[in-house]
Amino acid sequence: MSPHNSITRDKAVSYLCFVVVCLSMFFCWPGNSYGRGEELLIGIEPEHNIFDQMRSYRKLADYLSEKLDVEIRLTIMSRYGEALQRFKSRGLSGAFLNSYTTSMVIRELDLEPVVRQVKLNGEAVTYSYIVVRADSGIRKLADMRMKRFAFVDPATTAGYLFPLAFMKENGVDDLTTFLESYFFTGSHASAVFAVLDGRADIGAVKETVYNKVISGDATIGRELVVIKKSPPIPETALCLSKEISADLRERIAATMLEMHETEEGRKILQELEALRFIPADKDDYRTVLQIEQQARQLITGR
Repeated sequence: MSPHNSITRDKAVSYLCFVVVCLSMFFCWPGNSYGRGEELLIGIEPEHNIFDQMRSYRKLADYLSEKLDVEIRLTIMSRYGEALQRFKSRGLSGAFLNSYTTSMVIRELDLEPVVRQVKLNGEAVTYSYIVVRADSGIRKLADMRMKRFAFVDPATTAGYLFPLAFMKENGVDDLTTFLESYFFTGSHASAVFAVLDGRADIGAVKETVYNKVISGDATIGRELVVIKKSPPIPETALCLSKEISADLRERIAATMLEMHETEEGRKILQELEALRFIPADKDDYRTVLQIEQQARQLITGR
């Protein structure tokens, strides 16, 4: 090996090590260190661009750390549904979760949904969209037969359970014979692009993410069309472990519910594309459970 190649390799190894260290700091970064004894680890699901998500949620973590005199660290989960494992085995204190994951941690771990987001349009709910290319000719369920479907993840209402419930309600009894194929993209934004670039004929996506994608590029909105919309689904909620004291859970909720009343709080909410937070309740998830029950009938054949 020539000296030049050796130097190049050494530089490449050094650069790779630098990148790994930077990413490690980024994805499990504490809020500003205030020298506090108590520490909370809060998880985030990979809804869209994870770097943008972490940047926005880090500002929220810093805000809560300062107001509550508690150090809050963030960790991004590699996939939807991972929260159950993280709460059980990795000491997760809480997490911002989609509607189905929230219903799972309520049912299986008896966690408390504390607050949920109100979007900039004033709604505290989102929807599942079934989307296709405008030039696909697909407009109704019968047109979906023997087509390729891009789901997001088995642990999402908008990206998986609702389209299954819709198909079951309208007479589909076997997903594997009705569709030519299907796959999971891992994020809602990826499901949009899977349909856009032709890897899938149909996709299921959370309305909030779909609107964010098309707002960034108007041509995408012209190339895709929404052919089905779900009933209202609760927006992202913060769920907290009951291992956190009741007093601290109440202070976290109160602080987040009051954020929109201050200029500093409103700036952070704007980063999250939220108007404010409102109280969350277990009863908010009855619709999600109904959608899950219908979807399970198609999955299990019963």
